[in-house]
Amino acid sequence: MNWKKSLSDLKRHTLTGTSHMIPFIVAGGILFSLSVMLNDVPATPTEGWLAGLAQIGLAGLTLFIPVLGGYIAYSIADKPGLAPGMLGAYLAKEVGAGFLGGMIAGYIAGVVVKQLKRIKLPTSLKSLGSIFLYPLFGTLITGGIIIWVIGAPIAALMTGLTDWLAGLGDIGKVPLATILGSMTAFDMGGPINKVATLFAQTQVDTLPYLMGGVGVAICTPPIGMGLATLLAPKKYNTEEKEAGKGALLMGCVGITEGAIPFAANDPLRVIPSIMVGAAVGNIIPFLFGVLNHAPWGGLIVLPVVEGKLGYIIGIVVGSLVTAIMVNLLKKTNKDSEVKVEEEDFDLEFEEV
Repeated sequence: MNWKKSLSDLKRHTLTGTSHMIPFIVAGGILFSLSVMLNDVPATPTEGWLAGLAQIGLAGLTLFIPVLGGYIAYSIADKPGLAPGMLGAYLAKEVGAGFLGGMIAGYIAGVVVKQLKRIKLPTSLKSLGSIFLYPLFGTLITGGIIIWVIGAPIAALMTGLTDWLAGLGDIGKVPLATILGSMTAFDMGGPINKVATLFAQTQVDTLPYLMGGVGVAICTPPIGMGLATLLAPKKYNTEEKEAGKGALLMGCVGITEGAIPFAANDPLRVIPSIMVGAAVGNIIPFLFGVLNHAPWGGLIVLPVVEGKLGYIIGIVVGSLVTAIMVNLLKKTNKDSEVKVEEEDFDLEFEEV
């Protein structure tokens, strides 16, 4: 097996998925951010025109995972892979697998459909292959794997992690802050993130210091990656630099998903960096005794935060740690020219 070619193909498929996903995150994330920012309280608005604006933004934040999985599969198996990839990624999102589950679903769908296309069809059925048979059976197989193979372990993992966190109350603030911060950043809205944030959110009335730290950890991944694109622009492609601007705004209003385009393109460098930054950012409010009385994160909750200085220091330091670490790990980007050509190719819906 040619590992170099395999890795190159893997990167190409991922870039195809993320290049189509980024507009959904940016458009949806910014519109949702504005709805929260303009609301009277730091939460999703439920009434008036702001509720409608939030709904529009949430549409983008809901669709980006299916789009990511769909275009990864499309890159692997062409047009017949699009429906199995999107539907598989949607199911992965529904079972709580987050964007990582969506990526896995896209690869599963692409490989499944590619293998199905190897089966020789009678001449009378060839015209139905691309628009009916491959999408149908590709979706059935991919969806079955997501629902019956991946779904149950993820549910068990979330239950186990929640119970584990509930038993950590006496281990000390620094270890607890490190664990909560790392979990919050790890999958940026996925199951691990949900366990950590819900653990803090459900105790905001009794233990508000938990949200004092988690509120920082929620926003340091996107703010950190946004800063990283400003500090070292040559290490990011054009789409990432544009996504960085949106990530800064999303981070300020507590939308961790703003860091996903960067993590999807380069998970081995980005995910450790945002985890370390979030852990550092979480520790500082814990040590300062910051109390956050809102089940939300980012700068938007400052009016209901006790210990604002510690909260702001946590965001600044955690974001800088992420930006500096990821830029030290990254090399100068060389994919800008190639990526544009690949994207143009991917958008040509040719008959298979």
